[in-house]
Amino acid sequence: MFFNVPDIQQFQANKEFIDTAVVPLLSLQFSDDKSKKSGSDAEYLMSLTAFIEQQFKGRLLMTPPFSYVDSLKPHLDLSLIEKELKDAGFKHVVFITCDADWVKKEEFHVIWLPAIPLTSMDIPVKQKIMEDQLKQVIPTLTNIWTKL
Repeated sequence: MFFNVPDIQQFQANKEFIDTAVVPLLSLQFSDDKSKKSGSDAEYLMSLTAFIEQQFKGRLLMTPPFSYVDSLKPHLDLSLIEKELKDAGFKHVVFITCDADWVKKEEFHVIWLPAIPLTSMDIPVKQKIMEDQLKQVIPTLTNIWTKL
């Protein structure tokens, strides 16, 4: 489920089944030497989260990406985001990112995957990569869901 009107209405009607919110954390960098990588990371993360949402529709809600610039990162408090989502009825909040710095936040469920440049790939190759990446995400989600 995505954060849009039809899916939110479905979430509100079925809160007991949709127990996980996934928050993409997206680093925005605009300097000439980093902007291309940042754009590639964003493309990968958005493709991956859309694929995850498709596979787990009815079990999780994919929020819009939480985007930030590096100078703000030290001031971001993931606990505020997590609290807001838990207050809304989610039992589990998972952050997903291509920024390895977030893995240090061990008090949160953070899934880090290195970005794979997708720009010049054919659709079947992208599909295969997304399937392979999903195989890495599934054990983490399953582990979170089995620990109450």
